Amino acid sequence: MSDYPKAEKFAPKGAWQAAVDYVALDYEGRFLRRKRLVAGSGAGFLVDLPEVTNLTGGEAFVLEDGRFIEVRPALEPVLVVTGDLTRLAWHIGNRHTPCQIEAERLVIRADHVLEAMLKQLGAEVAPAVETFQPEGGAYGMGRTMGHEHGHSHHHGHSHSHSHDHHHDHA
Repeated sequence: MSDYPKAEKFAPKGAWQAAVDYVALDYEGRFLRRKRLVAGSGAGFLVDLPEVTNLTGGEAFVLEDGRFIEVRPALEPVLVVTGDLTRLAWHIGNRHTPCQIEAERLVIRADHVLEAMLKQLGAEVAPAVETFQPEGGAYGMGRTMGHEHGHSHHHGHSHSHSHDHHHDHA
């Protein structure tokens, strides 16, 4: 297997022309900084971005020689949730779980614990294999950084706000 050159940047959706290949990445795989990937043709290449990046699909890695490798969302196991969507979305959000919100359904990654909870709440839950495109974070970070991710990441960011809050509870 011959390797492509390094990709140190990517072009946003709509800002690139004709890709020579593609790479299909699941939700976790589209959150990366440095990783060796294998394109659809079987050729490998190294992604080495300046910072951890959230890709949603439609972007293209730009190889050192100027060629583009399209990023496509991969199929992955999900749960399709229907029922009282407002109430169910609240419970899913309360667990800081990434959720794809649509008019007639919610979609989450396959998880037997959440599946049992949702069924107990009266939801209809059906397993499926689809691309997963959850809502982004509320602060423009692209991801909802919850309590569980399945594996750990170090997200270097700082907060410059005071924590000495004074509340008057009269």
